[in-house]
Amino acid sequence: MQSRNSRIGLILFFCYLLLYSGFVFINALSPDSMDMQPIEGINLAIVYGFVLIVGAFAMALLYGLLCKNEAPSDNDGEAK
Repeated sequence: MQSRNSRIGLILFFCYLLLYSGFVFINALSPDSMDMQPIEGINLAIVYGFVLIVGAFAMALLYGLLCKNEAPSDNDGEAK
């Protein structure tokens, strides 16, 4: 069970790493593009930052749902 949880955590980590790397590379290679306003009055940097925060929260919830402990069995491991 522990290796399954680790694998799920690593997958989610690398998904977030890709999102965050995109943010960093856009800022490093094309900082002027962050001034675009995809939503009226709000620039891309704010929108992307908000997506990063919401994405991290969603991934934390997903990890919590996927890595729940199994309910203990009724026989407490005793043979009948």
